[in-house]
Formats: sequence, C-alpha cells, structure tokens
Amino acid sequence: MVLRRGLEAFVLTLALGMSGAYGGMVNDLRFWSGPLSTRVVFDLSHPVEHNVFRLVEPHRVVIDLVSIEPLAQSNLPSPKGFVRGVRTGDRGNGVLRVVLDVTTLVNPKSFVLPPNGTYGHRLVIDLEVPARESDAQSVLFGPEKGGRDLVIAIDPGHGGEDPGATGPLGVREKEVVLGIARRLAEEVRHEPGVWPVLVRDGDYFLSLRDRIKFARDNEADLFLSIHADAFRDKQVRGATVYVLSEQGASDEAARHLAERENASDLIGGVSLSDKDPLLARVLLDLSQSAAISASAAVGSRVINRLNGVTRIRKSKVQRAPFQVLKSPDIPSLLIETAYISNDQEEAALKDPRYQTKLAQAIHAGVIDYFKTNPPRDSYFSLNTVPSNAKPVRHVIVRGETLSEIAEYYKVSLPKLRHFNGLTTDTIRIGQVIGIPPG
Repeated sequence: MVLRRGLEAFVLTLALGMSGAYGGMVNDLRFWSGPLSTRVVFDLSHPVEHNVFRLVEPHRVVIDLVSIEPLAQSNLPSPKGFVRGVRTGDRGNGVLRVVLDVTTLVNPKSFVLPPNGTYGHRLVIDLEVPARESDAQSVLFGPEKGGRDLVIAIDPGHGGEDPGATGPLGVREKEVVLGIARRLAEEVRHEPGVWPVLVRDGDYFLSLRDRIKFARDNEADLFLSIHADAFRDKQVRGATVYVLSEQGASDEAARHLAERENASDLIGGVSLSDKDPLLARVLLDLSQSAAISASAAVGSRVINRLNGVTRIRKSKVQRAPFQVLKSPDIPSLLIETAYISNDQEEAALKDPRYQTKLAQAIHAGVIDYFKTNPPRDSYFSLNTVPSNAKPVRHVIVRGETLSEIAEYYKVSLPKLRHFNGLTTDTIRIGQVIGIPPG
C-alpha cells in the first residue's frame, strides 16, 4: 500500500511537469467549520491544477498545487473543525504540498471558483464525514403527554464562504438572517407544542442538499429558509414568500427517480428502491404536491402576519425552483424578509429589535397554520380543537389510514369519504381532509 502510494506520488510529479518554475502563489488559506463538514479555501493569484487524496493511520488529507510558491509555516491559519493540524512542503518542480491532519476519516471534495465581487480565484475543498460515521443531531421533544411536539427546521441562508447579498453599507445577508433565525428559534422554543432546530447556528457553509438532509434527519414538520434579497434597483423593498414551483418539483422528482435504487425512506418512510418506475413517480408526485399545497397554506399565513411588520412586495405566495425547497415530504418556505440592497431596509435589518419583530411575525404565521391544520398526533390536535367544534381539518401524517382517522374522530368511514368527496380510501402524506361533525 505504501509502495503504491509512493509510486502514485512519483507519477503525479512527472505528470505535473518538470519546469520547476513558480507561476503563482497562495494569497490566503482559510477554514470554515460546521457540524457536518469543514471547508478549506485557498485564495490564489491564478487558477491552479491540483490533486487531492486522503491517507489513513493517521487520517490525513493531502493537497498538491502545481506551479505555486512555497508557504511559510508561520503564515498558516489555526486548525478548525475536523482539521487539527496543517503542514506544507515543497515537492520540487513547482509543486506545493499541503497536508491536513484530520480528526477522523473524511471524504475530501474539491472544486475551483472564479473571481467574484469579494474574492479572487479560489480552490475549495470540503471535508465531509462519511454518512455511516455521522450521527444526526438529536431533537429534543416536549412532554409526551398531550401529543408530540412539531419540529420546525429554521435555516439561515448562506454562511461561511458564501456571504449572500451585501447592502450598500456593507451589511451581509448571512449575518442578519442568522440573527433573525436565532430569534425565531427562541420564539418557537417558548411556544407549547413546537420545537425548533437551527440548520445553521454559526458562520459556516452548508450545501443546499445538506440543509434539506438536516431537516429530514430531524423529522421536521416544516422547513423555513430565511433570506434577505438584493436587486439592482435600490428602490425595491418589501418581503416575499416562496414555495417550490411545479417545474422545480418535476426536476427534483426526475433526479430522485434516477437515484431511487439508493433512496431510503425518501417520502414519509417509504423507500422507492423496490417500486416500479411508474409507481415511484406517482408516489413522488403525490407527496410533492401535498407538500407544496401545505407550504402555500403556511406561506399565506406568514404573509398575513409579516404585513403588520413590514411592506409586502408580493401579496401572494410566489413559486420558484429554489433547490432548498425541494424536500419531497416536508412543507418548505423560503422567506425573503427584506431587500438588503435598499438603504432603509439594510439599516432596519441591522436592528435587533426589527429582527425580533420579523421573527415574531413568522412565528405567529406558522402557529396560525398549525392551529387550524393540526397533525392528529400533535399537541395542537389534542389541545386546540374543542370537542364540540365545527368540522375540523386534518393533515395526513406518516403511517395513517383513512379508517384509523375515522375511528379517532368517531365518525363512520363512509361518512368521512362522502364528506371529502373520496371514492377510495387512498390518502397521502400532507393531504388535508375535513372531519364532519359527529
């Protein structure tokens, strides 16, 4: 094994060229750390050829950069996240080797980025723990008595290497949305029957699919992605709420179908791996349609509440193919709280009191929805619906059957079917049905 690796390194050196000339330099080396991964960023003077591989016993990640000047050990950053040490060496022939000593086995994934308004050429390497070695962050639930707590996944957009939009005075989106998200989590935490989980609780980068996965791992009932938009016209202002568009849903369904052999518990605990293509597509479409419908209903209530705090740019829920909204079985909203490119809204977004008002409005809209559409096993179902109520609305959750719902509400199955215009007992996760008076 050692001989083979040595041979690979020798062949790599030959393949990279024998000129020995330095064509550029590393301007900076930075780390961003989160609970799921550590991001390593090389700021470079020009695009660079590179090779990345890992070694074990002990665990290391090796990066070879071609035609780059040597780095002094004194210029290296302090370790962070999965990185516990950094070393460099000149491999000769213009090849700089950087060795990262890591705390555990990681999968390194590298890509290059062109210059943007903030940074120049960059080489980015994400160090991710293999799924089998990572544990989903635990979710704390309230007392079982009185029904389960609903889980709200709150996702502050951007973070780490990705600052998001920047206002005229330099206020960065990633910072203000984290403030709003933390305040929203605090509001939710004090609401009986609901529990928040913050997808990002610091300044680090998470991929869009990692954000979705975090929500699914925590069995979230609702996913809220918080943002602050920007536009070339600085007069534009106001909040906008988005749900997934039909085109976005169709694209995501096609991706899931292509990967269904590896999909496990994709939609409400149902795996697609053993389903024929037509049935798998039907199941995905039903689940996604129900999630979008529920998302729109939550979004309308959030808009109603935000209208008392800020200007609303679009009075109706908008639809767009945002990647972060593409969970097939979790109602998901993307909330553009303001236009950070607008001078007045940028200044307001910096104010902790304004952040709190936005958080309170979003929280109130979410609670408005769940009080009128309580999942049967939830706190809201058992504590907010009087026994002598008029017809109530019931949201289908995992594992429920129409006959069980009829028995729970003490109505006959034929009456329940007739009340909802159903010709069969087939129901889907996220579907809303009416419960007739007893």
